[in-house]
Amino acid sequence: MSLKKTISTFDIFCIASGVMISSGIFILPGIAFGKTGPSVFLSYALAGFAALIGVFSIIELSTAMPKSGGDYYFINRSFGPLPGLITGIFSWFSLSFKTAFAIFGIAEILFTMTGYNLFLLAVAVTLLFVLLNILGIDFAAKFEVIIVVGLLSIMLLYIIAGITQVDILKFNDFAPHGTNAIFLTSGFVFVSFGGLLNVASLSGEVEDPKRSIPRGLISSVIIVTIIYSLLLIVLVGTSEPGKLMGSLTPVADSASSFLGNFGYTIVIIAAFLAFISTANAGIMSASRYPVALGNDNLLPEVFSKTNKRFKTPVFAILLTGVVIIVSLLLELNTLVKIASSIILSSYILTNIAVIIIRESKVQNYQPSFRVPFYPWIQIISVLLFIVLLLEVGMAALETIGVIIAISLVVYFVYGRKGYTKEYALLYLIERIMNKTLTSNDLEDELKEIIHNRDDIVEDRFHRLVNDSFVLDIEAGLTYPELFGKIAGQWKNSFSISNEKILELLIEREQESSTAITSFLAIPHIIIDGEKQFKMIIIRSHQGIDFGPGHEKIKAIFVLAGTKDERQFHLQSLSAIAQITQSRNFEKMWLAAKNENSLKDICLLSERKRIK
Repeated sequence: MSLKKTISTFDIFCIASGVMISSGIFILPGIAFGKTGPSVFLSYALAGFAALIGVFSIIELSTAMPKSGGDYYFINRSFGPLPGLITGIFSWFSLSFKTAFAIFGIAEILFTMTGYNLFLLAVAVTLLFVLLNILGIDFAAKFEVIIVVGLLSIMLLYIIAGITQVDILKFNDFAPHGTNAIFLTSGFVFVSFGGLLNVASLSGEVEDPKRSIPRGLISSVIIVTIIYSLLLIVLVGTSEPGKLMGSLTPVADSASSFLGNFGYTIVIIAAFLAFISTANAGIMSASRYPVALGNDNLLPEVFSKTNKRFKTPVFAILLTGVVIIVSLLLELNTLVKIASSIILSSYILTNIAVIIIRESKVQNYQPSFRVPFYPWIQIISVLLFIVLLLEVGMAALETIGVIIAISLVVYFVYGRKGYTKEYALLYLIERIMNKTLTSNDLEDELKEIIHNRDDIVEDRFHRLVNDSFVLDIEAGLTYPELFGKIAGQWKNSFSISNEKILELLIEREQESSTAITSFLAIPHIIIDGEKQFKMIIIRSHQGIDFGPGHEKIKAIFVLAGTKDERQFHLQSLSAIAQITQSRNFEKMWLAAKNENSLKDICLLSERKRIK
């Protein structure tokens, strides 16, 4: 059973923003100030720029393959089942640990208010968010919108109220530790932008993913970076350096200096909202990884089951809740380091995945957003994230090794037995070695994804393409020679002889050339009878000679129908015109791997549907 598509552009913005705005701005600034001084706001701005570069590849893959599991799905279909399984478990644990960190924050605030047992409060909060997500993705997403709107409103209130109180003199010693410290600190605070993979894991439940994902993610990174930078300027300009350095409640302390107890209270409320949004979005996203693993038979099928009433993966959500509760027993510093290292690893693999799938020349890989300056953006991103990963420390890297070992056990004991999917690396090896290693399964899977993504309606022309003969001709021919092949192909298809079909085709061509351009021709004839209409799709590698100026026609669509099908005849001509005028048609036509690939070009191109 498929998951509901109910997440809008604004929902994406709120989910991404809600995960980013938490400890990164309410706890880290004081520590970061100690590393770089008043220039700390530049470190956050640079980290935001790095996040924007890194998220481009996530957006490209998400618009091409909007499926539950996000980065797992991308990497699985790029590298194969074992790297995919490792990534899926990586991301599942990472988001669960990040969520546990946020739940600890909520429990800590509740503990100061009630005095109840901290661990039991954390478990209760976990169960509450588990229930919220079981009730439905749309319910959980709308809850996220309310939380993030409230959170951003409080942060804007802090900026507006504090900007007039900024003391410029506090920026005099702008970079006491040198400009290099600004760059190093940007790596330290990068965790503040670490939640962008969350949206990728929910991409299978996004309305209009072609537009919603790029708009939601890019706007989220840009707006949050601006808010971070402005907030840091106010924070530094309204705080005493000695008090700010190392403070774990820097924003609240700053707010109390110009807004009194009200300011302190309102920022504590904002922090509470930030932890709630992170926890809610974290469970929402993390639970989609076991769903994707179950769909691919890398985990038992029960992981991918959805509830008939709520259309949510109840078992996956419950199991994610268990992982979070167990991780609550770990030390907080360890949780943050592990989550950060795994997120960075996923960014590295995601950027490499874009390179592999592009270079594999998989035809039906059709993202609506393509990363500019390919492959330099991916190369720079990989190098940047490797540097940041090495800064995390050995403890986190050792934990990565343990998770890889668990993944290997799961794969060799269970996963490899049921996995049958193709992946782009096979297509790349096939292309390099000029050997047949694939059977078009990945192309078919991507075609189905595009159908769902673009809500493609299978109209009559769609069925006509599916039922058409395809001729893939290597040698160059004249048009009479080609028409002879067509007449032979349509043998016994109509109530007239082969000779008559050939006669009609030649007669129509001699009346006026059916070559539309130097690349395309659409021969079409009217035959006797009723309710008959057929098409033959032809590619000629060396070209068909249709006469002066049209000696190298490579794409030919031949139509034949009875008089009562005249309207559909005109509609088919219009559909072919729209298909052949689409971007990169000629390049794709010549590069198509086989007959199915030629049909896919026709089936997946944008055109008006025939009613």
